Amino acid sequence: MVSTDPHVLPVSTTATATTTQPPIVTAVVESQPPAVRAFVNGVTETVRGSLSRSRPWSELLDRSAFTKPESLADAATRFRKNSSYFRVNYVCIVALILGFSLLAHPFSLVLLVCLAASWLFLYLFRPADRPLILFGRSFSEYETLGGLILSTIAVIFFTSVGSVLISALMIGIATVCVHGALRAPDDLFLDEQDPAAAGFLSFIGVPTTSSAASSAPSPV
Repeated sequence: MVSTDPHVLPVSTTATATTTQPPIVTAVVESQPPAVRAFVNGVTETVRGSLSRSRPWSELLDRSAFTKPESLADAATRFRKNSSYFRVNYVCIVALILGFSLLAHPFSLVLLVCLAASWLFLYLFRPADRPLILFGRSFSEYETLGGLILSTIAVIFFTSVGSVLISALMIGIATVCVHGALRAPDDLFLDEQDPAAAGFLSFIGVPTTSSAASSAPSPV
């Protein structure tokens, strides 16, 4: 008969068990930051490439070239030639007027930024297989798109954003039209093969007729 001493406590071996922590679900989708970076890089490259095609601003603001047009037809001809030559400069002028107008109206600027951010992060950069969940309710793709469209209509037509944008665009277009009609294009060397006269497709790197002709093999 084996007797155990009550003062002797049994020694228990503690085994170190490895516990696996559950994965932490983050609210930021991993596929969003590359998409945002790609979007920003694309916009930056497009703007940089377009600005590289702009004409010298000293040539745009040459006071000696401003004369009164002889007739309305002459003014229209001047505007057509100047708009082809100073295309990028005119877009920059309209964009600057639009930017200054929004800076002068901070409330409209905040609303426009919030609207653009809603379109980017709730629709464009959101994965298609993941529904939008707000306030405990899941919204489908069509419900999200419909809500964004209604929000855009409400912001543009029922706030001061629409009037600010329209007035700034009208001032910018009027400025461009006045400059195009008063600036004599006699000293502007612009032919049919100039990339600036190739239309709006020249901003996205579409090859023009001159480049296609130069790359074609010469006949023997």
